[in-house]
Amino acid sequence: MSEKIDWANLSFGYMPTDYNVRCYFRNGAWGEIEVSSSDSINIHMAATCLHYGQEAFEGLKAYRCPDGKIRIFRPEANAERLQSTCRGILMPELPTEKFVEMVKKVVKLNERFIPPYESGASLYIRPLLIGTGAQVGVRPANEYLFMIFVTPVGPYFKGGFQANPYVVIRDYDRSAPLGTGIYKVGGNYAASLLANKKAHDLGYSCEFYLDAKEKKYIDEAGAANFFGIKNNTYVTPLSTSILPSITNMSLMKLAEELGMKVERRQIPIEELETFEEAGACGTAAVISPIARIDDLDTKKSYVFVKEGEQPGGWSKKLYDRLRDIQYGRTEDKYGWVTVMD
Repeated sequence: MSEKIDWANLSFGYMPTDYNVRCYFRNGAWGEIEVSSSDSINIHMAATCLHYGQEAFEGLKAYRCPDGKIRIFRPEANAERLQSTCRGILMPELPTEKFVEMVKKVVKLNERFIPPYESGASLYIRPLLIGTGAQVGVRPANEYLFMIFVTPVGPYFKGGFQANPYVVIRDYDRSAPLGTGIYKVGGNYAASLLANKKAHDLGYSCEFYLDAKEKKYIDEAGAANFFGIKNNTYVTPLSTSILPSITNMSLMKLAEELGMKVERRQIPIEELETFEEAGACGTAAVISPIARIDDLDTKKSYVFVKEGEQPGGWSKKLYDRLRDIQYGRTEDKYGWVTVMD
C-alpha cells in the first residue's frame, strides 16, 4: 500500500496503517504492551470516557531524515504532559518509560508509512488514554485503555509556511481560567468546533480567542499557542487556560539561543498593534505565521504580513532552526530527539 501513497499531496487526515499498540490499566496496575492490527476498540456503553469526558490525548511526530535515520521529537515531554492531564482529570499516570517504549514500538511497526524525507510529510503519532470502566455515577473509572496509533500526514495548513488570516471570536470560550484548558482533553476541542466553524464561515483560517474572564487578554490562536515578536523579544501568553505547547517551549529555548529575549506574560489585545511578527505554534503546523488578526467588534485589523509579502524573518529563522533539529540536519544539543535504532 505505501508504495502507492502520493506522499507529496498528503492531507492532514487519517490513513489506515498496519498496527497500533495498546496497554490496559486493571486492578490498580498497568499490564503488558499489546500489538493490534484492528482499528476498532470494544468498550462498555457506560465507559466514563463516553459520559464524563475521562479522555486525554497527545500528538507528536516521527521524521525520516536525510541521513536515513528516523527521529521522534520530544516523546518524553509528551509523556510528562499526559501525566499532568491524568492528575487533572483523575486518571492513572502512565510511566514515561512505558510511554516512550510504546511510541518507539508503534513507529517501528509502521515504518513503511513514514513519508520520505523529500516529501515534506511526516508520521503523526496519536497517543490516547480513555476511561473504559463502566460508571453511572460521576466518578473516575476503575479501568483504562492507553493506545497509540500513527498515520502519515502532510502540512496542517495546505500552503505550509505561509501566513494565514485569523479573526477574534468573543461569542465562545475555549476554556475557563481554572478549567481544563491546561490539559489536553477532548472537551477543549469540542468547545472550539463552533467558533472554528464561525471563523471559516467568515472566510478566515482560524479563530482567535481572548481570555474567558475579562475578554481583554490574548489566549490561544485556535488550537495552537500564540506568539508575537517585537524589539528582539519573543512574547507569548501566560495563562491558566492555555495548553502548555511543547513546540512553544522549544521555540522559547531557540529564541534565547538566537539572541532574543523571551517574555511569558499577559498580553492585552491592544498590544497586537505593536508586534512586528505574530504566529501560532504547535505540533501539527510547527509555526503558522499570522497574516492579520481582524477584530470585527472593534473594527480593528492588526496586520503582520501584507498581501504578497513573505512572513517575518524571525519566524522563519525559528521555524528553520526547529525543523533542522527535528530532521537531524543540525546538532541536537538539548537532547530533544529520539533516534530510532
